[in-house]
Amino acid sequence: MPKRVDHTERRTEIAEALLRVAARRGLHAVGMRDVAAEAGVSLRLVQYYFETKEKLLLYGLQHLAERFGQRATARLRDAGPRPGPRAMIEAILTAALPTDEESRTFHLVYTSYAILSVTDRALADQPFIHNPDAAESALTRLLRQAQESELLQPGVDVELEAVGLLALSAGLGTSILVGQRGPESAAAVLDHCLKRVFRDRSPGVPVRARGVQEEE
Repeated sequence: MPKRVDHTERRTEIAEALLRVAARRGLHAVGMRDVAAEAGVSLRLVQYYFETKEKLLLYGLQHLAERFGQRATARLRDAGPRPGPRAMIEAILTAALPTDEESRTFHLVYTSYAILSVTDRALADQPFIHNPDAAESALTRLLRQAQESELLQPGVDVELEAVGLLALSAGLGTSILVGQRGPESAAAVLDHCLKRVFRDRSPGVPVRARGVQEEE
C-alpha cells in the first residue's frame, strides 16, 4: 500500500529548508533549486507545492511568524500565571531580538524580505505587512489596558508608543546582528524606554534577552 503523504508536513519541511539556507546565505541569494537541495527533494516537488519563489517566501515567512508566536508564548509562561501588560509587552519585544540561532533567523529573514520587497514588485504584492500590523495592534491593545489600569505615565499616546516600541525593537535587533551592541545592551535600552512609558514596573519578569542574567 502506497505511503500516505502529509502535504502540510511536506510544505513545512520545505519552508524549514528555505529558512536554513536564508540564514546561511541571505534571502536574496536563495533560489528554489537551493531549497530543494537543502530539503533533499526534487525541484519539481518544490514547484508543485509553491509554484513560484514568491509564494515559497511568503509561506516561509508565515511559518516563521508562527514560530515567533510560540517563542513569545513561552516567554509569557515564564512571566507567571497572570502577567501584567508590561510583562507581556516585554515578551513580545525581547522574543524578536536575535540572541540565538532561531531568533537570529527570524530577524534576518524578516528584514531581508522587507528590503527585497522595496524593489521587487512580485514580493511587494504579497501580504507581508499583515504580521507587522498584527504586532502593532497587539502592543496597542496591551498599552491601552495598562492605561486603563493607570499603569502608564500621564499623556501617553498608546498608538504612537506601540509603533515606536516595535521600531525600537527592530532597530536594536539589527544592531545586534551587525555586532554594534550585545543582547544585554539591547535589553537595557528596551528597559529604559519602557520605564519612561510605565509608572512603575508592573508584575512580571524584567526585560531580558535569552542569555541575559535576570534581575534579582
